[in-house]
Amino acid sequence: MTENAESRLWSTDPEGAPAPAGIDVTVPSVARVYDFLIGGKDNYAADREVARKLIAVAPDLARDAGAHRRILHRGVRFLVEQGVRQFLDIGSGLPTAQNTHQVAQAVAADSTVVYVDNDPIVLAHGRALLAENERTTVITADLREPGSILKNPEVLRLIDFDRPVALMLLGVIHHINDDEDPAGLLRAYLDALPSGSWLFLTHFLRSGPESEQMERVMQGSHKSGRFRERAEIAAYLDGLEPADPGLVYVDLWRPEEPVDEAALTVTQRLVLGAVARKP
Repeated sequence: MTENAESRLWSTDPEGAPAPAGIDVTVPSVARVYDFLIGGKDNYAADREVARKLIAVAPDLARDAGAHRRILHRGVRFLVEQGVRQFLDIGSGLPTAQNTHQVAQAVAADSTVVYVDNDPIVLAHGRALLAENERTTVITADLREPGSILKNPEVLRLIDFDRPVALMLLGVIHHINDDEDPAGLLRAYLDALPSGSWLFLTHFLRSGPESEQMERVMQGSHKSGRFRERAEIAAYLDGLEPADPGLVYVDLWRPEEPVDEAALTVTQRLVLGAVARKP
């Protein structure tokens, strides 16, 4: 676990601490559960309860959750190196250290980034973070409504759909249930992007009993969270050109230091990632 994570699992929110206006913090949020797992402070008792159940299934989860942020950093740097200067980061979650815009703009200052999340808390924190950054914005919208995102005035202010765009869907498609047509939703976004655009995707992998138990926890807490077979995830890349090394465990996607695949933990085998170009 991250430092003090175990004690925080059982903590209560500070007495008298107001909940954000209009937000029911007794209902767990995907963004806030992940915020807790990576050591953040923008989470509540309901979120920690879900985290406790997940960690009970996979004790290394809090320690390994940071891998998702590390592949974000590596992937964004790679995309900037390919000449991409526009990023549409859907399901971005709560701001933390080294977010997409900070990584991209550190390499190419003219990069523009739009964050999209359906949790209103993300909007509140994102606005504060981006108050003085004219090339970055955050909107509240749902992945399930591609039309509302692609036509949003704030999106169109910063994203020119006649030039290559990096569509970032990190840890979000697996929260679209089968009956919500995840492949169809993904295709709607890709169809709106020009040739030379990229898809940056990570997804829960059905890899054994732990993944099945974690899926039950997530479906029970917020009615989403699907661990899919490798072939199902690979199908999302149909028609695209994956960059090396293709669809792999996130720790194995262009690591900065050598990684021994045989030594990966159970939790390190729960998420696949890929970056693929639209021809």
